[in-house]
Amino acid sequence: MDYLKAFLVGGLLCVIGQILIDRTKLTPARILVAYVVAGVLLGAVGLYDKLVDFAGAGATVPLTGFGNTLARGVKKAVDEDGALGILTGGLTASAAGITAAVIFGLLASLIFKPKDK
Repeated sequence: MDYLKAFLVGGLLCVIGQILIDRTKLTPARILVAYVVAGVLLGAVGLYDKLVDFAGAGATVPLTGFGNTLARGVKKAVDEDGALGILTGGLTASAAGITAAVIFGLLASLIFKPKDK
């Protein structure tokens, strides 16, 4: 049942993004930014944690989850370090995901020999 919940919520987030691409003049970059901001805002009002409890990875993997992670990291760092946490909290909270993306990107480039187009 957990897999079904994750699939449905993650799929719904993807469907919303695809509809925005197809039906509006928003660029994909603006839609991605909107997803990150939506994750921050939903986390700020306490709704995103409930979504994560329900859907698990279906809510944490998409960009809305990244925005929520950044916001939680900043909040925690501000509580611990004061104003300096505004600058460090988001990077500290999301460091593992960013590092994994860079490492896997590097590995893929070494394996598949990318070429300029």
